[in-house]
Amino acid sequence: MDVNPATLPPPLPPQLDPSHSTDVTALADKTAILNCRVHNIANKTVSWIRHRDIHLLTVGRYTYTSDQRFRALHEDDSDDWVLKINYVQTRDSGMYECQISTTPPLSHFIRLNVVKPHTHILGGPDMYINKGSTINLTCVVEFSPEPPDFIYWNHNNKIISYDSTRGGVTVIIEKGDVTTSSLLIQKAQPSDSGRYDCNPSNASPANVTVHVLNGEHPAAMQHGGQGTYTSSSLKNILSLLAVLLGLHTLLQ
Repeated sequence: MDVNPATLPPPLPPQLDPSHSTDVTALADKTAILNCRVHNIANKTVSWIRHRDIHLLTVGRYTYTSDQRFRALHEDDSDDWVLKINYVQTRDSGMYECQISTTPPLSHFIRLNVVKPHTHILGGPDMYINKGSTINLTCVVEFSPEPPDFIYWNHNNKIISYDSTRGGVTVIIEKGDVTTSSLLIQKAQPSDSGRYDCNPSNASPANVTVHVLNGEHPAAMQHGGQGTYTSSSLKNILSLLAVLLGLHTLLQ
């Protein structure tokens, strides 16, 4: 029995799926994947447009840019139309448009945010502590799309061994949007002085120089985990005391 095409229901129009076409945060120098999921594409095409300069990047499976970092990806029988950016840079951040060639065109916008993780050690660049107290170094990794797989510490360019004969060495890691690694070294000795490097797997390292003192009185001192005092903060405290003393003299 022949079927009259006029009696068939009209084909469903293309439909974007925003739940699988979301904003993307990518790590600088890595790969960014922007996905546009379109159902019922039929004979329509999907294009990617960069809004910063209204530059047409891809049409279907073809790439229309001389920047070889950009590439269009699509598999047969798949609803996903992918824009892949290799070695993504911060300048690539911004809005990208996934456009379907309907009349009028159907568009979905995806924001790309390219970040460079930042690493720093609290209390640096120099820390002074008394002999016998606890060295407490806290390394902070932020602006990373995912926590680092690992963080290791170096002392004077040698990886710190937590089960060495020295003993008293502990590392506490808390992963999240901001990841911290705390290095605790009990009963500090002068041999524990030197440069300490924090090395995250997905970010640049940070370092601090520790000075273990035996009765000296430096311009800065950390007292066994009770905080870090820099020379500038001590100067501010002394200046405030001088002002208070002057006011007290005037009021007498």
